[in-house]
Amino acid sequence: MKSAPRADAPTATPRLFVLELNAGNIHSMNIDGSDKKTIVTGCRHPDGIVVDVEDGHIYWTNMGVPSKNDGSIERADLDGGSRRTIVAEGGTYTPKQIILDKKAGKLYWCDREGMRVMRANLDGSQLETLIEAGHGDADRRDQTKWCVGLTIDHIHNKIYWTQKGPDNAGRGCIFRANLEIPKGETPAGRTDIEVFFGRLPEPIDLELDARNRVLYWTDRGDAPRGNTVNRASIDNKPAEPDIVLTHLMEAIGIALDVPNNRMFVTDFAGSLYSSKLDGSAERNFLYAQGNLTGIAYAEIPKEI
Repeated sequence: MKSAPRADAPTATPRLFVLELNAGNIHSMNIDGSDKKTIVTGCRHPDGIVVDVEDGHIYWTNMGVPSKNDGSIERADLDGGSRRTIVAEGGTYTPKQIILDKKAGKLYWCDREGMRVMRANLDGSQLETLIEAGHGDADRRDQTKWCVGLTIDHIHNKIYWTQKGPDNAGRGCIFRANLEIPKGETPAGRTDIEVFFGRLPEPIDLELDARNRVLYWTDRGDAPRGNTVNRASIDNKPAEPDIVLTHLMEAIGIALDVPNNRMFVTDFAGSLYSSKLDGSAERNFLYAQGNLTGIAYAEIPKEI
């Protein structure tokens, strides 16, 4: 018979799940970088990752070859086992950041060269396009139409996403719209889309602090606003966002742990950073880890 745990014993272990693009690997580690384990190999340019703690799964996007329509989405157990394809190659063009709406049983992601925001059931069924910023090869050459990062504000049923624009061109935007397509409209002809912030260097991934109603995002463009982590209130939008982290090397992934006042960030040069939500107490706790993209934070229940 197993003894009952002490009342003050931790019931969950904080873990980071990190994607290494160039090697096609998924790593799991403690939040200080220790106990690093490679749990999945052979991914096809992985970019976005999300954790379903309740069912013990990770989901990630494979960009595939950007010039081909061969993106996919996979799922595995938290230890990398029971790997399976959710959205087959070609079901999405170049999938990027992915998020989980557990209550609705949906996955949402941005499709860069597909110029779309998409969603599907957790098993990959009922594949839908919610937003279509462009269509065809001519539009695909216009990087202002490339959709990259996204998040959902469930209080107001709004979706936020980034369209990054050309490198360092100051043409990147964060948009928002209703979560559902207005009645009688199409993904390509929605009238409810508005610009939340424009003229950004190159906005990438988004995270929402729903408790405090603050949007965070990485920007991989050049200074003064690029290679940074930024934040802004979504209910009382300021004239300019706050810059909370600087001097990153092509910032990509971001994950928030709001209850513990901390965030985690990856950059394409292979560094992992942690800091408080206001950017203080910044720490580069791992470096030279390959070309890092997506990152997810989760508290994994301990076996009793």
